[in-house]
Amino acid sequence: MKTIVYAHPWDGSYNHAILTSITEKLETKREPFQVIDLYKDGFNPVFTAEELKHFHKGETPYSLVKDYQEKLKQSTELVFIFPVWWWDLPAMLKGFIDKVMLSGFAFIEDQNTGTLQGLLTNIKKTTVISTSTTDKEYIESEAGNAIQSVFIDRTLADLGIKNESTKWIHFSRVNLTTDEKRKQFLKEISQNI
Repeated sequence: MKTIVYAHPWDGSYNHAILTSITEKLETKREPFQVIDLYKDGFNPVFTAEELKHFHKGETPYSLVKDYQEKLKQSTELVFIFPVWWWDLPAMLKGFIDKVMLSGFAFIEDQNTGTLQGLLTNIKKTTVISTSTTDKEYIESEAGNAIQSVFIDRTLADLGIKNESTKWIHFSRVNLTTDEKRKQFLKEISQNI
């Protein structure tokens, strides 16, 4: 099952156009998929003191988090769609990782060494699709590259999602490019998913 994790608040955004292009193509191909739309679902990315009591036990009091975990268990492929804000993931997506990827579900920690063993080995392929107002090369060179070096190479890898099976596709200068380039990207991205 393909699961799309979408993190943008505005239906008029280019990120939403990417989501629509991909889901329409999957529907045409009759390929099964599910969408986790964090904003539409009203997901709260902020930890409360009450939640932290559960966090260290690998538990959650929220049915939405449990629902997301069930969707991830059914998944063999993940697609993330999000804007790069301040050189990093949006807070909504970071909160998704913090609150959903719990101990015992997404990883276990070796008590002696502190190393993590990822448990999401059912995910065989991951595509990270991001947009920004700057070039991908600039993002890669600044701030240690939070997308590739931190999100893909560390976080996803620590969850059991292998780097070799993860592809990062970035659409640069989303606010400055031409409509023709935007349309071309939508066509290409929907055929590559």
